[in-house]
Amino acid sequence: MRTPKTLATSLLTLSAAALLALSAAGAATASPAPAKAPVSTSDVASHTVTETGAAEYWTAERMRSAVPGDVLADRAMKRNGKATAARGPAETGAPSKVEAAAPKLQSQTLQTKTNASETPVPHIGKVFFTLGGTNYVCSGNSVSSGNKSTVSTAGHCVNEGPGAFATKFTFVPAYLNGAAPYGKWTAKALYAPTQWSSSGDMTYDTGFAVMSTLNGQYLSDVVGGSGLQFNAARGLSYKSFGYPAAAPFNGESLKSCSGTATNDPYNPQFNTQGIPCNMTGGSSGGPWFIGTSAAGYQNSINSYGYGSKSTTMYGPYWGSVIQQAYTTAAAS
Repeated sequence: MRTPKTLATSLLTLSAAALLALSAAGAATASPAPAKAPVSTSDVASHTVTETGAAEYWTAERMRSAVPGDVLADRAMKRNGKATAARGPAETGAPSKVEAAAPKLQSQTLQTKTNASETPVPHIGKVFFTLGGTNYVCSGNSVSSGNKSTVSTAGHCVNEGPGAFATKFTFVPAYLNGAAPYGKWTAKALYAPTQWSSSGDMTYDTGFAVMSTLNGQYLSDVVGGSGLQFNAARGLSYKSFGYPAAAPFNGESLKSCSGTATNDPYNPQFNTQGIPCNMTGGSSGGPWFIGTSAAGYQNSINSYGYGSKSTTMYGPYWGSVIQQAYTTAAAS
């Protein structure tokens, strides 16, 4: 019997009953549920950040030693896996797009000092935060928004799912070997679907952070912001990015994966899709772009995989619930 774990390196622990039920049913194929009415802001949980000093807290040493955030996804599954399995797939609505935001300031020249798989991308970076006294690391992406300050990541990188919201949440775009070429941006508010914050439902494992200005500048004016797409077709081709920190990676440089998305055969109730990828913990929350480059529309994030040698990364379907979480954050 296959024993899955959580996110890219030790991901998603499943019950024996769930696996047996799946075997009896055959290799199920998830499909979007019929369209439903748009969700309200009551379906979005938020947390206003009042603390100070987060940027100074994240020294180069603390950034390097932070624990990959996939362990939080594992804990969420253990707390509420059965309730998650009982829910239906994410609803869908009319396809919609948000256009990309180009940086207004001249980009800095980044000096690559390692033989990385990907050179740094200004709007993609690492996310650092604290939960329960432990320092964690995930990945994130600056996205186009009305407030010019919104970052996408995994739900388990902003909230325990269910449980507390993160503290000391900081985004470091274009991180490379401990360097922060565009500075350290601290959050002033965190957002997640209530389905994640109240029950850790992997169907909705996406979160958004609204960042404070830095030196009087807005985030997307400095690094740009990706366009987004919601309620898109399934089975598209994607390129995902992240900063995997567990072996054989060290989290110090940007990596990527590419491939055509297929439904998760082990937990079809999550409505997620997977692409070929061996990124490990720390890549949580990294963006998925439709197409073959970081210039495409973002349409999901790195959420989980199965086993310590997982060759597939799964991401949530961005339907109306996640769209509402984004819309609420982007308008704040």
